[in-house]
Parts: sequence; structure tokens; C-alpha cells
Amino acid sequence: MPHFDFSQSCIKRSLHDASLLATSETPYYLTISLFVIYLCLCHGQQICFGVTAIKIELERRKKTKKRLWVKKWISNRHYLGASSTLLKELAVDDQLSYRNIMRMSTDNFENRLCLTKSMIQKQDTNMRMALPAKLKLEIKLRFLATGDSFKSLQYLFRVPACTISKFLPEVLDAITEALKSYLKYQSNVPTTNDEWAKIAELYDRRWNFPKCCGSIDGKHVQIKKPINNGSAFYNYKGTFSVILFALVDANYCFRYLDIGGNGRASDSAIFRDSTLNIAMENDTLGFPDEHVIIGDDAFPLRIKLMKPYSKRKLSNEEVIFNYRLSRARRVVENAFGILVWRFRVFLRPIELQPSTVDKVIWSACALHNWIRMTNSNAYFPSNAVDTEDLNTGVVTSGLWRDFTSGLASTSQLGSNNYKQDAESIRKKYTDFFFNEGSVPWQWQKCGITD
Repeated sequence: MPHFDFSQSCIKRSLHDASLLATSETPYYLTISLFVIYLCLCHGQQICFGVTAIKIELERRKKTKKRLWVKKWISNRHYLGASSTLLKELAVDDQLSYRNIMRMSTDNFENRLCLTKSMIQKQDTNMRMALPAKLKLEIKLRFLATGDSFKSLQYLFRVPACTISKFLPEVLDAITEALKSYLKYQSNVPTTNDEWAKIAELYDRRWNFPKCCGSIDGKHVQIKKPINNGSAFYNYKGTFSVILFALVDANYCFRYLDIGGNGRASDSAIFRDSTLNIAMENDTLGFPDEHVIIGDDAFPLRIKLMKPYSKRKLSNEEVIFNYRLSRARRVVENAFGILVWRFRVFLRPIELQPSTVDKVIWSACALHNWIRMTNSNAYFPSNAVDTEDLNTGVVTSGLWRDFTSGLASTSQLGSNNYKQDAESIRKKYTDFFFNEGSVPWQWQKCGITD
């Protein structure tokens, strides 16, 4: 008679082998394996132990739940997700609602999809189907429009939050790259007299400030405390942020952007180190003679940068100058306001790493410029921005001012030192606005009767 090893370790090894065979697609092997073990045990004294062990193993295999490759509700996105249901329906039946969700018309969306599809569409594999470029773009636009968390977006579009976090940066980059002709980068500020002259002509026509090439301002974009580097982004308001610094033209478009300065850095350092300021200092901007840009009291007075008078007691001429400069500078406030009003991701701290937040800002500003330049009437209604009665000078606040918490202003730059030539240029503007360059409503608006 053959010798049988009935030790506990031997039986466990046999049961392990049987469990491995149980994963085979053919249940027949499991039956034979377990039957052989049973026969072996029947020839020994441990038949009770063997049967019990087999029973326990079979029960364990029954209770073990197989891990699904894709959850069922996610796999249903092709016919139950927002891309295949709600958005498709609105695109046909309700264009206004579609625009509210995507922040652009269906035609504009299709245009963006054509330009970015090759950059964001992945290849299908044997394991799974790649996400459509259309779906990725829809999720990205919805994120910019609302600032919803990835977990919230995953239930709307039936795409896992972890997947969204992986593809979002590349979609943001694709949008910025596709729209680069509508966006002036740090190293691509207008450099010719003709470019600046056209900007200045529109500025004078709309805001009665001659030879002005735009208005500058800086804002804090709030972010969640970065991992392991929070102190670098901690700002004077007690929050964490990155800096958005911009030059805006009379049409509320961003002509220059400097993005990514950390919130802790002093505002004077951000402006001082910007390529715009360096170009101003080196006289390489290509400005026509005696042309300037304007800023508020936070910026230093320069030959090519006008700011309001900040002393306590002002003459009538200086009061008028401050009013005219403030009126012309309103465009940059409105541009930031429109950006937040249309892309409400800026209304709350953005829960992404600073490098990805920079991509969010670039992408949103690129979309802002593109829609404003190509389809301005559909981008925002006339009452979204501040409007002025030209007979009385009374200003009606735009709708964007209901969302002012989105971007915080930068602080005082702390520099009142300026060259005498800069003061001389400001004095010329002051005399001009008080005399031949006056507008009918400025006297009443400033409380000047004589």
C-alpha cells in the first residue's frame, strides 16, 4: 500500500493547490483536485479534519467578493452620463442653458474641440476604451465654470475623480496652447508702435484717457494650503494664494499676464521682477512717444506708468486727474470681475497644487480673451460690467461686483519715490484734463463748481 502524508501542513498545501485550480475557467479541475484530496484523507485517520478543512475553504471562496475592474455606474457613462444625456439635450433644445453650463455656445465648443482633440485624445487599448476628447473638454469647462470638486464631477459625468485629476492638467495646457494667438505671454508683450497705438486709440475713444496703452493690477488667487510648502504661499490676508498680475486693454482683454508668484512674496517684488516692468525700465516695450499705462495707488509713479495723487490735500486739478484716471482704470477691475463671474472656480480656494493652479489661470484667461474677441455679445450681458451715464457721470455697478470675494487685491507696493520726469508727465495730463481735455460731467462728479 502506498504511503500517504496526512500531516496538517501537507493537507493545507493540497487545499492551497486546489484553491489555485479553482480560479481556472474550467470547474472540472477543481472537482478532480478536491476529490483526490478527499480520497487521500479517506485512507487515513484524519478524515474528519480533512472534510472540515475542505468545507471551510469552499465557504471562504464563496464569501470572497471579486473586485470589479470598473464599477457598474461608471461603465454606464456612455448612455447615462451628463455628456450623453443632459448636455446633448441642451445642445439641441436649450442653447442658453448649454451656455450657462459650459460658458460658451455649442459652436464655440465644437471649435475648441477641433483644435484640442489631437492633443488630449488617447488611443484605445485591449484593456479599456480611452475617454473621448469631448468628455474631457466638457469636464474641464464645467470645472472652470463652477469650481466643483472632482468627486462632485465624477457623479455628474460618471468619470472617477482620480482619472479627472490625471487628465485635467493636460487639457488645461491644450486649451492654452490652442488659444495662444489670443493671449500675450510674459515674453510676448506687444512690441511695436502700431500695436500699442491701436490699443491706445481704443482706450481714448472709450475712456477719454489719451495715449493710454492699458491698465495694470494684481490679484491674489486663493488656493488650498500646499503640501510641505504652505508658508511660501501665505499672504498678508491670512490665506494661501498665487498672484495674477495683468495689463488690460479698453476691451477688457488681458494684454499681458504674469502668473504664479507666490502669495508670500511682496507685491513690490512681483511687479519689480515682472517682464513688463523690466521692459519698461529698459525702454524695450515699443511704446509710441509719451504713451503710458495706468495703475492705482499701489504702484510706483514712473515715466510710463501713471498713478493717482496720494497726498491728503488735493487741488481741483489733481482731484480731476484722480477721477479721470480712476474712471479709465475701471476696465482692469471689470476684467477681473468678469473672469470670476464667468469662471467661478476663482470664488473659492482652488484645491490643486500651485503648478496646476497656474494652468487653471492661464486657461481661464485664454478662454476669456478668445470669447471676448470672437463673440463678445454672447460672453456677458452689458449690465455685467460697470456702466456710466455720460450726461451725469453716474456709474451703475456691474453684476460681477456681487462676486468680489473671488480675487483679493494686492497690497501697497510701498514706493513713493519717482523721477522728476514722471511727475512732469503726470502734470501734463493734469492740466489737459482740467482744460481742453475736460468732459462735461467731470465737474459735477468731482463736486467742483468754479
